[in-house]
Amino acid sequence: MSIAKMIAAHPQVGGDLNEPLALAVRHAMFCAAICTSCADACAAEEMDMRQCIRTCLDCADVCDATFKLATRRTGSNELLLQEMLQLCVTACDICAEECARHDHEHCRLCAEMCRECARDCRAALETF
Repeated sequence: MSIAKMIAAHPQVGGDLNEPLALAVRHAMFCAAICTSCADACAAEEMDMRQCIRTCLDCADVCDATFKLATRRTGSNELLLQEMLQLCVTACDICAEECARHDHEHCRLCAEMCRECARDCRAALETF
């Protein structure tokens, strides 16, 4: 199943899909899951990973809210959507920077996903 297909099937979208926004939604969904998983892995590390855990969980929550808001196509709330996309960029940038400080594979993967999500949210913002 594709989230892009689901969004395109919405009666108010009428098949005229904003591809960059659909990609940002997809990656925000993935990023929320990966950040949550990274936070859990950080909790299992023997070193103090409190800041990384906090940053990952904050990013996961922002990504979760962003993809939920962006999949709603009934009516319009473009200003709020733009603000959420920008907040997602900020949260992902912060999380990628924090995870890059640690020499753990889960943090490396999380930082990579955060960078992808931030890039796609920036691209989606350019469509408004």
